[in-house]
Amino acid sequence: MTARILLLVRHAKSSWKHPELDDIDRPLNKRGRRDAPEMGRRLSHRKLIPDLVLCSPAVRTKATAEAIAAEVGYSADQIVINDDLYAASEQEVLDAVASTDDRVRTLMVVTHNPVITDLANRFSPTPIDNVPTCGVLTVTLESWTRPELGVLADFDYPKREPC
Repeated sequence: MTARILLLVRHAKSSWKHPELDDIDRPLNKRGRRDAPEMGRRLSHRKLIPDLVLCSPAVRTKATAEAIAAEVGYSADQIVINDDLYAASEQEVLDAVASTDDRVRTLMVVTHNPVITDLANRFSPTPIDNVPTCGVLTVTLESWTRPELGVLADFDYPKREPC
């Protein structure tokens, strides 16, 4: 069986400029609009191109997913909005992963903290205090049906020097 690759992405830096906006409606700030394409370029350079992108319905996660998608050649109109990924628990993210079609080899899930850091610590043999905004966890899996058995293969984020 071919290994599966799960890319878990924390949305890029969001703006707090408009406090009247609901949390779900907050956009990316300047740094977020810079970092998301950079992380997409890094994924492209490493040939980590998703076959499927799942995304929380928040404005900031959609903008992050679209910016990364543009850099890896994934069509933005193919991004799947999954309402369960907003304010998701670990189990809700794992359930979304477990329901992935077996033909998908690389899945990208764009969501929020604290669940991203919780999942990082589930998959990592060493503790991770915090996954920064636009951080990308690369997790290898034997199959989508048992995502809890994944192993962290890489942890990248905008301020980390690219390899």
